[in-house]
Formats: sequence, C-alpha cells, structure tokens
Amino acid sequence: MKARISGTHFPLRTLGPGKRLGIWFQGCGLACPGCMSRHTWEPGGGRATDVSDLTRQWGEALEEGAEGLTVSGGEPLDQADALDTLLTDAARLRDRFAAGGDGADLLVYTGYEPDELTRSHHRALRHADAVITGRFRVERPTRLVWRGSANQRLTPLTPRGGARYAPHLSRESTGSRLEVAVEAGSPVRVRVHGVPLRGELRAFEKGLAEAGVTIKAPSWRA
Repeated sequence: MKARISGTHFPLRTLGPGKRLGIWFQGCGLACPGCMSRHTWEPGGGRATDVSDLTRQWGEALEEGAEGLTVSGGEPLDQADALDTLLTDAARLRDRFAAGGDGADLLVYTGYEPDELTRSHHRALRHADAVITGRFRVERPTRLVWRGSANQRLTPLTPRGGARYAPHLSRESTGSRLEVAVEAGSPVRVRVHGVPLRGELRAFEKGLAEAGVTIKAPSWRA
C-alpha cells in the first residue's frame, strides 16, 4: 500500500498535545481560501511512499518518546485506504509500546464536515483517537488550540481520545502557534508547522526580512 505524502516531521509540538510525529498527506480538492499549505493541494505533488515506511518512522518516533501521531494534509481522507492502513498499523504498534499505559494518541485533520463523511471515511478513521473536522474559514479566526477557524471541531472518538483531549476542547492558545524546521541545502528550505493566528505568518515574514532573510515562494501565497 502506498500513500502520496507531502512530508513528515518529528518532533512536532504544534498540532496536538505533546511531542508528536507529523505526517502530511498530499492532494486536496477542497482548496480553502487562505490555507497556509497550498503546496499540499496538487494531487500529483509530494512523493509516493510505502505505508510501511511511515509505520517504521512511527516506530522510531515511539522509541524516542513520541506522545502522539498527527495526520494532516492536504486531505488525508482523499486517500482513505492508505489512511486506514496507516492508522491500523500505527494503533497496533502504539499498543505494543504502551505496555499497559495510556499510550500515544492518533489525531487526524480533515477539511470535510461531519455530515460529509462517507462509509469509507468512517472506516479510515476507525483507529483514530480524535479528529478535527471542517473547512478552514479565514473569516472566522479563533484562538482555540490546534484549530484554524472557529467552525472547526475537535472530536474525541475513543476513551483514550476523550482522556487526552478533554482538557483542550475549549482551551485557547497563548503565544506563537508556529514552529520552524530548517532543511539544509541550496536553497535552504524552511518548513513552518502549526496553525497560525491571523497575522502571525505576516509577522514571521517581517521578522525574517528585518534579519536580512527573504522567503521565496511561501506556501501560503498562490
């Protein structure tokens, strides 16, 4: 089974509680205006990756103390079979590492509304502990943690998800909601992870410009 993904990152701390592995699926037909991840829209972009390779990365992250897995995009549910396989394998591996404890949680972001979820979508989410649903609405900013707009809903799906996410359902963020990862090369690639507050990306660009750093082709502009 292969998945087309945009990238992965560990440790990720801005898309869910604790230290997490982030996996971004490639391809999104929803194309929400104002999305900061336009580079993930093109279905043929990114790279095709064996789900077993993603599971291996998850195992390595667990060995390094990962507290959760976050799957975002793009739109993960547009690759429902690959997502189902990934979460099934991730849950099995997580439970082996849990050794009687709570274990890491599995969180999925989708732009679909709850009433748009199909049978195949629900099957793909059967091992998720929590899901964040809903289109990004740039005109409805929010300070709720891990959500980009006020309409988006964080819903626990399992007892583990309920215990892990109950304290965060109405919690608002303080401080920056972004983290930066720098990839060496020519040119240097900078990845910005998180859900920015309104104006936070503009302030990020301004701060870099004042330091003499120019960003070329940022993902949040066409």
